[in-house]
This record gives sequence, C-alpha cells and structure tokens, in this order.
Amino acid sequence: CRSALELVPFGIKPLLRRAAAYEALERYSLAYVDYKTALQVDCSVQAAHDGVSRMTKALLEKDGVNWRQNLPPIPTVPISAQMRWSVPSAGAPRANAPPATAPQRKPDQTAAGMERARILKEEGNELVKKGNHKKAVEKYTESLKLNQECATYTNRALCYLTLKKYKEAAQDCTEALKLDPKNVKALYRRAQALKELKDYKSGIADIKTLLKTEPKNTAALRLLQELNRA
Repeated sequence: CRSALELVPFGIKPLLRRAAAYEALERYSLAYVDYKTALQVDCSVQAAHDGVSRMTKALLEKDGVNWRQNLPPIPTVPISAQMRWSVPSAGAPRANAPPATAPQRKPDQTAAGMERARILKEEGNELVKKGNHKKAVEKYTESLKLNQECATYTNRALCYLTLKKYKEAAQDCTEALKLDPKNVKALYRRAQALKELKDYKSGIADIKTLLKTEPKNTAALRLLQELNRA
C-alpha cells in the first residue's frame, strides 16, 4: 500500500487497505490517520467513517481522553486530489473514476467547501490550544456554515463550556448527536452542560448512554457520581 501511495498519492483503496493493516497490527494511531486522510479525499466513504469510529474508541481506551495529543500529523489532502478521486455509491469498480463521470455531484465545489471548512476547524483547534476560546467559537461557526461535522460541533461545545455558555454547549452536542448518536464527546459534554443547567436527570441519561459504549471511561464514571450526588 505504501508503494502504491508513492506512485499515486492519496489513493483511497491503498489508504483504506493500509489502515486496515495497521488496525490488525494494533497500530491504531496510524490507522486513524489513514482513515481520516481517506475522508478528506472523499467524505462519503462509509468504511473510513467506520474505521475512524473504531480507532477513536480504541485510542480512548488505550491513551485516555488526551489520546489526540499522541497522534502523528494528519496530511492535508490537496483539492486536486479530492477532485481526482471519487468513490461512487454504486460500488468500488469505478473507484478511480474522475469527477467528470458524475457531474451532478459538483465535486469541485464540494471539495473547495470541505477544504475551507477543514482549515477553519484547524484554526479553531489552534486557538483552543492557545486558550482563546471566544475566537475559536468564531472559527468553528464559520466552518459549520460550510460543513456540519460532528467534531466541529463538539469542539465548539467545549469552548462554550469554558465560556460558561451552557445552553449553547448543550445545543451543539445535540446537533453532534444527530450526526453520530453514540458520539462519546457529545454525550459527555452535554452531560457537563446539563449538570450546570441543573438538569441532572438528563445528564445522568447521557452518561449512561456513553457508558454502554465505553463502560470503563473514568471521566464519565466520575461525572456520573457527581450527577447522582447533585
């Protein structure tokens, strides 16, 4: 797969197959990066979405809530590569078909919007690292106008929690859960917001749902204790 990617960078098939190989070798960080890279090329690839979900759970279990800090850098896929590769929903035989074969998708516009949304989200992430949560909210908001992504909602929710805007935080988590009903961050952060809003019953329900996915999540177990005592 590495050789194939050297010949044709950002090919979806070798990215997915290398990710599967890394996953089998329990090299979850590298698998996560390849799955995320594949989604930059084509965000409709369900196998990549499923892989990201599995790797997120595995890395959370392995490294805890700060697992993202140990990730290798995720390469930026140029728009030209996003336009070159397309995976039609009908099946894989035409996985390398150029976008011209499916003009109804307008992949150039989609790719440009997705790329701009990704850049804005990354800018927001950098602002969070610097502690500038108010400015980060602005970046995430601009990103969400272009692409409603679960991670962007949960990132903005984190900012709202820090800024003590608990209703907005809960609302963002609800939007994230519409996209991914089992998203651990969305459930946890909504429970945090609901605790501050004194809606303890709903917060407990969110944590119990989270624990069905990650029964050993120590942060969630601790928050459940706090909610039960409230």
